[in-house]
Amino acid sequence: MSEIPAVSVVIPLYNKGPYITRALNSVLAQTFQDFEVTVVDDGSTDDGAAVVRGFDDPRIRLIQQENRGVSAARNQGIEAARAELVAFLDADDEWLPGFLETIMRLRKKFPEAGAYAASYYIQYYSHIREVNIQYLPSRPWEGIIQRYFQVAAKSEPLTSSSICIPKTTFSKLGSFVVGKWWGEDTEMWGRIALHYYIAFSRESGAVYHYEVTNRANERVKVEIDHPFMKTGYDCIKNNGKNMPPSDLNDLQEYIEILKLKVAGRALKSGKPDFAREVISECKTKHQRRERYVMYLISYLPAFIYQIVRTIKVKIYSL
Repeated sequence: MSEIPAVSVVIPLYNKGPYITRALNSVLAQTFQDFEVTVVDDGSTDDGAAVVRGFDDPRIRLIQQENRGVSAARNQGIEAARAELVAFLDADDEWLPGFLETIMRLRKKFPEAGAYAASYYIQYYSHIREVNIQYLPSRPWEGIIQRYFQVAAKSEPLTSSSICIPKTTFSKLGSFVVGKWWGEDTEMWGRIALHYYIAFSRESGAVYHYEVTNRANERVKVEIDHPFMKTGYDCIKNNGKNMPPSDLNDLQEYIEILKLKVAGRALKSGKPDFAREVISECKTKHQRRERYVMYLISYLPAFIYQIVRTIKVKIYSL
């Protein structure tokens, strides 16, 4: 493996043995084949590492480390990457065959962008749907997200399985925040958006799997804030890095929406009092109804809240 590939694919792996074959096969099935794959096993206790070793492809390598969290695993993969472009795929998700081809097309069109991403599908058991991303033109549009925080306040345009980032971006901004169990990926996307344009394609390139059996080991505990909130507040204190007023307003609204996400996590972990405290501090201008609904839900008995979650009432708990 002396020739430098065009893309380094980083897959963090932690106890996802049943799914890693699907993820790796989706990479190997890409229409664009000039890549290497680094799977970083973050102290798994299942057979995931053995499954990776069973792949007979010299482009795939396995790095094993003690359990330090998904951010540390991604950072290790970035350090090991030989290509200038680093694409990420979670071990329980998969790419569609044209994902890397889409990314390379974006890279050619927008060489100065700080990140490249594509739309994606969300699968929940047998139900699959394309993510609803607002404020962007419909397919087949691709271009620069002009007001990232406006888009991100209403939807999730980026995921850790549908994005590719140049190593120069990490060199300037640093890598993923370590020590957080939730929100460390969206903190990275927001940090990038404060300094770079993000190129985006409406062509779906990945499938995010949200089956219960897939995400069942997700830890549930109270976080007092989202890791991007400090980043965003620091930017506002520094006069928004000369941001236009509309972008600064978008950033402020996005931070308020993150408070609702924190409150949703508190409800999910059985801490309604803390959730109400956070909701009371939230000053969202555009999602007041959602804020009010969450406040009412915080007074429901725990078992009723679980029913509300089951029938997918829209609250910010994901």
